[in-house]
Amino acid sequence: MNAATNTANASAADAGVLASLLAGLALPPGSAARTQPDWLKTLRAQALERANALTLPSKHDEAWRFTPLAALADQSFQPLRVATHLQPDDIAKQVIPEATTRLVFVDGVYAPQLSSASTLADGVLANLASLTSAQLTLLQAHLGQHAPFQDTLFTALNTAFLQDAAVLMLPPNCVLGAPVQLLHIATQAGVASHPRLLLVAGAGSQVTLVEDYVALQPGAYFTNAVAEVVVQPNAQVTHVRLQRESLQAFHLASCAVSLGAASQYHSVNVALGGHTSRLDIKVLQTADGTQCLLDGLALIGGEQLADTHSLIDHAKPHGMSRQLHKCIVGGTARAVFNGQVMVRPGAQQTDSAQSSRNLLLSRKAQVDTQPQLEIFADDVKCTHGATVGQLDSDEVFYLQSRGLSETVARNLLTYAFGADIIERIPVASLRQQLEQTVLEQTTSPS
Repeated sequence: MNAATNTANASAADAGVLASLLAGLALPPGSAARTQPDWLKTLRAQALERANALTLPSKHDEAWRFTPLAALADQSFQPLRVATHLQPDDIAKQVIPEATTRLVFVDGVYAPQLSSASTLADGVLANLASLTSAQLTLLQAHLGQHAPFQDTLFTALNTAFLQDAAVLMLPPNCVLGAPVQLLHIATQAGVASHPRLLLVAGAGSQVTLVEDYVALQPGAYFTNAVAEVVVQPNAQVTHVRLQRESLQAFHLASCAVSLGAASQYHSVNVALGGHTSRLDIKVLQTADGTQCLLDGLALIGGEQLADTHSLIDHAKPHGMSRQLHKCIVGGTARAVFNGQVMVRPGAQQTDSAQSSRNLLLSRKAQVDTQPQLEIFADDVKCTHGATVGQLDSDEVFYLQSRGLSETVARNLLTYAFGADIIERIPVASLRQQLEQTVLEQTTSPS
């Protein structure tokens, strides 16, 4: 078989998976999308046009050269046909006790019987389809405006399918003492879902949001998630994102963040599941004096692949950013980290530090890490660094000298490496749950 034949076969596979993903866009009469305002219908139509024009990324695309999608191209995922009806007891283990408000989506479809949505001091936490005309008008300035789809296939697909979506809008100076949970549950193999989030934090507001992806079955399915986060002046947002999908699932996600003057955004991203998973996070500083903290952990083994691409765009002066991304990789798994910090002309007094730390647990595990700085201002303080290695033999020996076996010493050090990120999650029950998960995964064979 020659190269031309291989290319033709790959193109046919790509066309097949895209055709199956687009198959559900013919919505039945009376569906929620029929009642959407004209501007939203236009947005979806534009996204559909781009999705039909774009192709599946390949290893020839620089941003995807370490993240092959051949396994995805071989699949045929369809939109949900028959909904799974869950009861509150079915998701009891996934509910965060501290979260008094939550939205639950099952295979991408909003589940009101499992949710606890409410009006938050004149704010809104609701599914997109349940918003009033006045509320939808307020969304027009933000929905689809921060996560562009013109050159991004998966964002275009997500926007074309925009129907059910989590919307959280906080008025100025609204402070939520309890976290808000968005729970996305996969129950069926072969299903493609397109979760969407829009968070607008009004000036001076504060919120902790937990975006959680879990599976109740072990099969293969496709999650294509997009989040848009707008942090207005002096607002504070803590965004915890957990990816605990099936080990056969494909999870591709993007998150676009816009920072207003003196605002603060802290994200903690934890990737544990998925056959192939990827998160693209882009943070844009739109005014002076912002703070951005990006923490991440990928804990994978077997034949998993986990990819994180980040861009922190310092477009204005006096911005501060810190990024710590860690990967623990066992088996024949592969982790990818590409972190870019951009300091634009005029963004003086920028203070940025980026660190990529990676731990290999087996000889066949792989990590590709690419921290990057692009600086076009002269009065800045910027650093970056990356390490890839195995456990420190001196540290193992020290613990052995205190009476621990070599196996226990290695497991303890591996756990401590990952728990450093988990400890940054400001929700106690979730932190404890994840610490137990990390402990179990680091003490089991890779």
